[in-house]
Amino acid sequence: MNTKNQIYAKMVGTGTFLPGSPIPFDNVEDYLGAITKAPEKLIKWHERMKHLMREMLDVQFYHYAIDPITKEFTEDNISMSVKAAKIALDSANMKAEEVELIVYASAHQDQMPTASVRIQAELGIEACAELSIHANCTSAYKAVMVANDLIKNGRYKNALVISSSMSSSELRADYYNQEIVKKEELFLRYFLCDGAGALVFKATDSHTDGLFLENAYIESIGGKKPSAMLNHRPAYWMNPKEEYEKGYHHISQMFQEQLRENFHDADGTVFFKGLKRMIDKYEIDLGKLKFFQVNFPSKHISELIIEECESLGIKKEALYSKISTMGYLGPPMVFVCIDKIFREEKLQKGDLILSFVTEVSKFMQAGFSLQNL
Repeated sequence: MNTKNQIYAKMVGTGTFLPGSPIPFDNVEDYLGAITKAPEKLIKWHERMKHLMREMLDVQFYHYAIDPITKEFTEDNISMSVKAAKIALDSANMKAEEVELIVYASAHQDQMPTASVRIQAELGIEACAELSIHANCTSAYKAVMVANDLIKNGRYKNALVISSSMSSSELRADYYNQEIVKKEELFLRYFLCDGAGALVFKATDSHTDGLFLENAYIESIGGKKPSAMLNHRPAYWMNPKEEYEKGYHHISQMFQEQLRENFHDADGTVFFKGLKRMIDKYEIDLGKLKFFQVNFPSKHISELIIEECESLGIKKEALYSKISTMGYLGPPMVFVCIDKIFREEKLQKGDLILSFVTEVSKFMQAGFSLQNL
């Protein structure tokens, strides 16, 4: 299978970091805090919603980088990224100073300097190439695509791809201006939690004996759709006191009925159509599909999607999820699942791993495939 002068991206290491002990659903407010200062009607709605969320999400445990006693943060996006990266590098038998490219992915970021160079510094790397990508849940996939392309075109010999999420910092009770908070802004409290994942890819001219990154795909199909998940910060830095008083920092998401109107088109869901475009573009052989990882925040949504995907030849039993045991981490969830497959599953020659995501802040979509050769 060798092709003269062709370079392949081989996955050689993976790592996951989940902060703290697993937290049962009933103990979430011990970490995030209770909503007590919102209007009474909203507090009662929030209490009712918790029971519905338990059933809909089917999440048994979460992870939060918060001390339940002091309420102080125990980690941040940088520290979790570094811990996941060290595990991935160790499994790849690489030293940090050997890394040529770091690509970091997160939902969004406001800090300066950017996360990728801070991770570089914490890993003790004096010099390397680096990029930070912030595009909600597609960011991890875009990081993979960039690493894939830069390895395959010969620019770098290896890449450390990392994603982390500190969702708890935007879900804590004291983060909200509770007096003006809305239902749509409390909706995500039971969807998201904290963690980090990392992958290591190396350039090779041999396309055998390992797990290879075969394809990566991105698209944005929300040019004529409204934002279904957003905050209200303007595209400039505003007075933080004014931002808090107006609640512009709150993240909100459309409810199910509104979301469905934009997720479901007359000829199928945007997810299904995007996935089909990826499969057709790269002529992916689904007959070899072993695991189909869908990056959605609930098992219920993933199961609905798989029913539609059966028409493509994707079997229900291929669906791979870890949401019930660790919650939904946002962008790093895909790396955590790949790490679990890499370490815990027995892959046969030819087995294919396919992952795809639709995020709803502006309906960006992305996917990639790995194959064991």
